Amino acid sequence: MSLVDLVMPKMGESIMEATILKWNKQPGETVKQDETVLEIATDKVDSEVPSIAAGVLEEVLYKVNDVVPIGSVIARIRTNGAASENAAPAYTAPQAAQATQAPATPVQPVYTPAAQTNHNGARFYSPLVLNIAANEGVPLSELEHIPGTGNEGRVTKKDILQYIADKKAGVHTTTPISTTTAPSIPTPATTTPARVVSEEAQTPMPVYSGNVEIVEMDRMRRLIADHMVRSVHTSPHVTSMSEADVTHMVHWREKVKKEFEKRENTKLTFTPLFIEAVVRCIKKYPLINSSLDGDKIIIKKDINIGMATALPTGNLIVPVIRNADQLNLTGLARQVNTLADNARQGKLKPEDTQGGTFTLTNVGSFGSLMGTPIINQPQVAILAVGAIKKRPVVLETPEGDAIVIRHMMYLSLSYDHRIVDGSLGATFCSAVARELENFPLDRTF
Repeated sequence: MSLVDLVMPKMGESIMEATILKWNKQPGETVKQDETVLEIATDKVDSEVPSIAAGVLEEVLYKVNDVVPIGSVIARIRTNGAASENAAPAYTAPQAAQATQAPATPVQPVYTPAAQTNHNGARFYSPLVLNIAANEGVPLSELEHIPGTGNEGRVTKKDILQYIADKKAGVHTTTPISTTTAPSIPTPATTTPARVVSEEAQTPMPVYSGNVEIVEMDRMRRLIADHMVRSVHTSPHVTSMSEADVTHMVHWREKVKKEFEKRENTKLTFTPLFIEAVVRCIKKYPLINSSLDGDKIIIKKDINIGMATALPTGNLIVPVIRNADQLNLTGLARQVNTLADNARQGKLKPEDTQGGTFTLTNVGSFGSLMGTPIINQPQVAILAVGAIKKRPVVLETPEGDAIVIRHMMYLSLSYDHRIVDGSLGATFCSAVARELENFPLDRTF
């Protein structure tokens, strides 16, 4: 008889913890190898954890909603197929103490460069703290009033968990945080610390006038909201726009799309054609494919293109096409279609959303002519492509100017002005437009 440890899997370079959403198996139940034992969530994607061996689930060491460090033992499986007589029937508090004591001492949250830098007086938080706050319904405005015991007064995992515990008990300590000076760190008091009634108890519930419906954000929407706010706080956004005549590209795709689908067994959309153009321009202007770590610019040699994908719920997720520069058009089309389908069906793996170095969002698929997208941190640029519309334009010909009907499209590039200056941002955006305009009508696939 032997016990096999099931550990929280590593789900990307920047992911250090995950939240348990659901146990699909309970102690004493038989599990097959590769059968889903539990469901977990990070700030990027939900995922399933399969069993690494066949046997009986002996015990689980964490409960639903626990935040677990990567690499921690979360369950044990007895591989002889028989449950132990003293197997725990369910999750118990002593197990929680044993489970959290070993792996979580002293686990510190990993801070992104944005969380370490405070040039303009704004207060920033690590992705871990934001994730916990989102899961517990703590808005950013409330985070501003939580005293931090971390470096330079930053809120740590311990701080946010203690605050939430106090809040659920009906009381919590409150210390207003200054945005211009480092927040004071509470010192152990020799007398009874001041405790006040929670803000919810003091403040009456808001009254909404008119005929309204109040809808609570789901977990993913809260994470998206915090991610967007953090990005704007982190990067000074600038947006450059260009216009592209994509008539040749439209005509070529219309001509070959049926043959392409028949031969390659996958559809040819405009997205892989856009990605092709982006990749070629990134090779010319590699600074666009970078990130910032303090005062160091990290230029990425791999070109991993994230593509913003709308889910049936209305939420947004960004699966990543890795090494897009090494794929031909067929390979890009297959990746685009597979990742988009998996995203809509909830089948993305954690690694499918990790490691992006540049993001493309097609706002034109919803009818928008253009947009000003928010950077997907820690990247430094994101390109939005608008709807392709027929318009009368002036075309220069050897015989003179002529007004003709062309397929036109707007491109808008938002970029981090800490790294990318206006000249580079505008040049890159224009370069992508030229790539699309110069699409060869006689190309093969």
